[in-house]
Amino acid sequence: MTLRQKLLLMFSLTVVGVVAAVAWTVSLRVRRVFEGLDREQTSALVAQFQREFDEQAADMAAALGRMADSDPLRRMAFEFSNGGDTAPYLTVAEPLAQEYRLDYLELAGHDGTIISSAQWPARFGYAEPAVADAGRPPFLKQEELPDGTSRVGLFAVRAVTGSNPPLYLIGGRELDAEFLRNFPATPGAQIYLYRDLTVSFDPANFAGSTPIPAGAAQFRQIVDQARSAGRNATGIVYLTRRREDSVDATAIPLKGADQSVLAVLVIANSRRGMVEVQNHIRAIAYGVAGIGILFAIAASLWIAARISAPIEELARAATQVAAGDWDTRVDIRAGDEVGVLARSFNHMVHELADHRDRLVQSERVAAWRELARRLAHELKNPLFPLQITVENMLRARKLPRIQFDEVFDESTATLQAEINNLRTIVARFSDFSKMPEPQMEKMDARDAVRRVLALYGPALDEKHIAIGTAIASEPLPIRGDPELLHRALSNIVLNAMDAMPDGGTLTVSASRSAESARIAVADSGAGLSEEECQRLFTPYYTTRHHGTGLGLAIVQSVVTDHFGSVTVERPDNGGARFVIFLPIAESVLALPESTA
Repeated sequence: MTLRQKLLLMFSLTVVGVVAAVAWTVSLRVRRVFEGLDREQTSALVAQFQREFDEQAADMAAALGRMADSDPLRRMAFEFSNGGDTAPYLTVAEPLAQEYRLDYLELAGHDGTIISSAQWPARFGYAEPAVADAGRPPFLKQEELPDGTSRVGLFAVRAVTGSNPPLYLIGGRELDAEFLRNFPATPGAQIYLYRDLTVSFDPANFAGSTPIPAGAAQFRQIVDQARSAGRNATGIVYLTRRREDSVDATAIPLKGADQSVLAVLVIANSRRGMVEVQNHIRAIAYGVAGIGILFAIAASLWIAARISAPIEELARAATQVAAGDWDTRVDIRAGDEVGVLARSFNHMVHELADHRDRLVQSERVAAWRELARRLAHELKNPLFPLQITVENMLRARKLPRIQFDEVFDESTATLQAEINNLRTIVARFSDFSKMPEPQMEKMDARDAVRRVLALYGPALDEKHIAIGTAIASEPLPIRGDPELLHRALSNIVLNAMDAMPDGGTLTVSASRSAESARIAVADSGAGLSEEECQRLFTPYYTTRHHGTGLGLAIVQSVVTDHFGSVTVERPDNGGARFVIFLPIAESVLALPESTA
């Protein structure tokens, strides 16, 4: 991922994160505000309902009081107290209920026996337990009806004035839609009364001042919770799948005289306003986020032009320096940190170039000194016999001719041998200094290994050195110079033979390792020290008493020219292992299977 892409991602995530956090915070705050308003509105509605309930109860109690003080009821009570028959008064309750605007009315004797019932005339003679609540404030009561249903009503019990024994009036008004219609609700709030708790939940048992919503069945959980717990229950009710149609509902249980729940008052405050505000906030957040992302793109492009472009120029310059172009400079004239970095880079390259020149000069001096030392060492050995031989020849001039001829012949042979030795030494140094350029061609690395083994096989047998091979069955295609690779492998095999003067095992392998051909030559000789492994490829360094120390330096030079690498390892079982890695060139070489 480029710096430009990282900046764009960072700015975009920052903008989106900040906008999302602000939108979530504002939305949460709006929700809490609306919930607080709903609670206040619900509390006000409950208080208002209680006032309306009290007013209705007072009005109903006053109606019963007027009925109890009326002359017809007093005469009726007087007749009953003097042994009058109750049969003529079986239907008197219904017209009285209509006259005093009561939904329910029953007349009962002092023992609670029903004399007349407006809502259920056939209950004549049945006992009415409500007479026990005579004189108490109005209360809620479940009233059974002839059709088998029941209704909840607000009831009061009064005794007819002057009756002895008392004649009781049990009257009430039903809590229904008409009762709620007189109850003024605020906009957005709906009030429903769930009645008839004797059966399982049925939306048809709801009564309200407005039509019951289609999703009234969703109130079941909150109604059952208030009914079973006997206290207020609150929650969010989703009438449809749309959030706009959800409501904050409060279910208030309405209890009778015995504290049993007879009905549930449901106050539903619409959440439409809150949802619309939240949607509006979300739409604004999307817009702000979109604008922020556009700003992030512009900002990232601007910053990238100010930062990433100079950094890319510095990276290209660093690559050029790594490739050997020590004259590379960057032309960044900014006055900020990037400009400081550019000037520091230019200064660093200048210092590196100076150090490189000094290092190259030092290496050249060191190389010439080492060359002079090695040449002096190598030339000193044949020069000393030459000097002795010449001195012997000078002394032999004073000898008789026959003896002189013998000394002369011996000295001449010695001179020729040592001169040939000198010529060999000079030739080796000359070969190293004139390493030819590799002539690359398509080849199989296995062929170079087989060629070396075939050449040195007899010599290895003669020195009692066993050969172990592990050559891959599949081709190892490379581009290389067969002669130079043969020369490099020959030097390694000759070193291995010198390391095993008393015999041993030479193990040669050729295999594929990732994208390289791996050639390994291991001996079972005395092995090498850590210091020797580090200096082994240094020109003119040798661990033997004879030799120029150029063999392994030539190996490294050949392998490097083939874009490969060579290392020396110290196996756990002793000896030394030389490993050559050469790049596979499958794209330019397709060897037939016959070469395997």
